[in-house]
Amino acid sequence: CGNEECQFFYGDFEADELVKIIEESIPKSKQKDGHPAKRTFQAIRIEVNNELEVLKQALNQALDIVDVGGRVVVITFHSLEDRIVKNIFKEKTKIDSRVKGLPNIPDEYLPDFRLVNNKAIVPSLEELENNNRARSSKLRVIERIK
Repeated sequence: CGNEECQFFYGDFEADELVKIIEESIPKSKQKDGHPAKRTFQAIRIEVNNELEVLKQALNQALDIVDVGGRVVVITFHSLEDRIVKNIFKEKTKIDSRVKGLPNIPDEYLPDFRLVNNKAIVPSLEELENNNRARSSKLRVIERIK
């Protein structure tokens, strides 16, 4: 939202005032995983920067230009990002429903991509000991096969 729009909807808050409101709004028993305002500021940043739409566009552009044998590798750090990547990769690797289940599927109905790993790769315990910030990361890989 533009600066004037934000002031209309949210007033003229300073960051520390918003932090205080958030801290007072969330019961202590529900405050976990760091500072209680962390997720709120993350959500504001994601929305203001239109990060999820940018991710969709960038990922589709990368998949459009990758050559046969090339791979697109994505590391996500947030469940909303990971869901987008997972769904786009799933769609790109899906067999056409009209021929799915047939014993011999013509090449033109097969997907152009394959998942390199069926599940996301997550950090090992050793990596987490060395880099705690990697705890929410997930790595997904897709390869163009035709």
